[in-house]
Amino acid sequence: MPADSNEDTTSKMSFFDHLTELRQRILYSVIAIAGGLCVGLYFADDAFLILAKPMLAALRAANLADKLIYTSPLGPIQLYITVGLYLGFVLASPFVLHQLWLFLAPGLYRHERRAVITFLCSSVLLFLAGTAFGYFVLLPMTLQFLVSIPGPFTAMISINEYFDMTLVILLGLGLVFQLPILVFFLTLFRIVTPAFLWNNFRYAVLVIAILAAIVTPTTDILTMMIFMAPMLVLYLLSIGVSAAVVSKRAKEAGTSPAGASTTVITVGLLVAGAAALLWAGQHFGWWRLWR
Repeated sequence: MPADSNEDTTSKMSFFDHLTELRQRILYSVIAIAGGLCVGLYFADDAFLILAKPMLAALRAANLADKLIYTSPLGPIQLYITVGLYLGFVLASPFVLHQLWLFLAPGLYRHERRAVITFLCSSVLLFLAGTAFGYFVLLPMTLQFLVSIPGPFTAMISINEYFDMTLVILLGLGLVFQLPILVFFLTLFRIVTPAFLWNNFRYAVLVIAILAAIVTPTTDILTMMIFMAPMLVLYLLSIGVSAAVVSKRAKEAGTSPAGASTTVITVGLLVAGAAALLWAGQHFGWWRLWR
């Protein structure tokens, strides 16, 4: 008899076979991480120069010396090691995820494999979008505002403190951009609905404002609102994702959800409008009038 395409092939593996397979995948992942760390340490100098570009550009825009300093003899070494470690993990992460997939895939059905692949790709793309937004939009604007604060001060930026702040902003935005994935699973398990998310939008704005005030590295309202902008856009996008999940579920059940298509269209228009407003602010500088 031909084998069923949805058969769980891991059912024929013993417990020790699973342990052997897991040990092999972990060993390959450790080797890949070690290789990535070596490459990351080699290119740590170039990587930090890329990270330092927004800070140097902000200093030049304020007519200041575009130089970064260190206050400890071990400062540069610690910085290069830290940058190299993060860069090595980033370089090795695709191979590590592939090893994780090879370990999990035999125990999944075909539709589950497609769902996992979609989840991983969406999560990685959203994380990259968050870090890109932080590097190209949020970080330059924040640094320019901070450097332009008037007063009898001289800017002497420490490389270690600057890297720590940059890391918090980039990783924080990368995690914040996972909100649509979170809402997708909450809707999938019937914990939230698009109507619930839409009806509680005002409370979501309040929570987002509180979170933005906590994670903002400065105390000015402008930077906090810049932090809030992508969160609000992601929340609106999450409503659209939730509506799409409910609509697909209702279609499979043979019913038509009330207002689902209208919700998707409304959310799409709001997201497009927010994106256009953000683009206009970046290119025409209307938020500079708020200072």
